[in-house]
Formats: sequence, C-alpha cells, structure tokens
Amino acid sequence: MKPKIVLGVTGASGSVLAERFLEFADAEVHLVISSNSEQVIEYETGHGSDKLKEKASFVYNDNDVAARISSGSFIFNAMVVMPCSINTLAKISSGISDSLITRSAAVAMKERRRLILVPREMPLSQIALENMLRITNAGGIIAPAMPAFYTKPETVMDMVDFIVGRVMDLCGLENKLVKRWRTEERD
Repeated sequence: MKPKIVLGVTGASGSVLAERFLEFADAEVHLVISSNSEQVIEYETGHGSDKLKEKASFVYNDNDVAARISSGSFIFNAMVVMPCSINTLAKISSGISDSLITRSAAVAMKERRRLILVPREMPLSQIALENMLRITNAGGIIAPAMPAFYTKPETVMDMVDFIVGRVMDLCGLENKLVKRWRTEERD
C-alpha cells in the first residue's frame, strides 16, 4: 500500500516545488490548493492548477472543511504545505482552522502525525520566526525552501529537486532527487 500524503499548496511563491513533488512522489497524494495560490501558479508556471490536479490521487476544495482529510479518523503518513505562505504558517501556529489546509494541519498536529511546512519567504520577521518556533515546539517540522550548494547545482531545477527530495525524505518517501552527501565514499 502506498503512503498517504496530504499536500497543501498556498499562495507563496514556489509552486514549482509542489508540482515537482506531485511528479515524483510515489504516494497517494491528497491535494488541496488554496484560492490565493491559483494566481501564483499561473504566473510562475505559465499554466493553471489543473496540471497539478491531474497528478494528484485526490483533489479537494480548500473551502470544504468537512472533507475527509479534515478528520482525525483519516489516516495519513504526512502532511506537507509547500509552498507555505507566512499567512498560512501564522494561522497554523495560532490554531486557526478556517480552511481545509489549516484544518488538516491542526488535525495532523493533534493526532501527532508528521506535519512539514515549507516556507519560501525571506527575510523573516521576528513574528514569523516565533510562529515557526511554536510549530516546531508543537511537533511540526519547518523545512524552508533552501537549496544546498554542495550538490553543485547547474540549473534552477537542480535546486528545486534538492528541496523537494529533502521534503520527500521527511515524508519517508524514497527518491533519487537528492544527491546524497559524499555517497562516493566507502564506510
């Protein structure tokens, strides 16, 4: 049985991260796209959110707070919000559940399931950092969209793949997107 991943896409820049995750995740992906992200996806990718939706196993409307993924009885392996806007991060940190994405994140935290938020903002304000710390202290994982350079990326997609591959690692999904550190050496 494939792992179940809930993927929330919010209005922060970085929709290519979600698109790449959907392309390579060997999982049953339950996708929720916020209304604010629709315009960002179009602007950044040149296509609408339909291309992302086609790659998902299940698609939900962010206004449907009664969807099955909003219940603690829905078992999933991890929830990823990628990209995660600072607004969404603040709502999750404060326990505000006014959308399917924030409600599902609240469920992940209360059920002690893996919650991974991938903010793409910089620089970060004290408020954003404090919200990230609150989420971390509550058991969530903050995985900022920061590429590595030891991999010697040659393209933007190489940097995207590093970030997406690390998020897949955090979800427990095998992938070949990440160039592992010093894999040429013998133990």
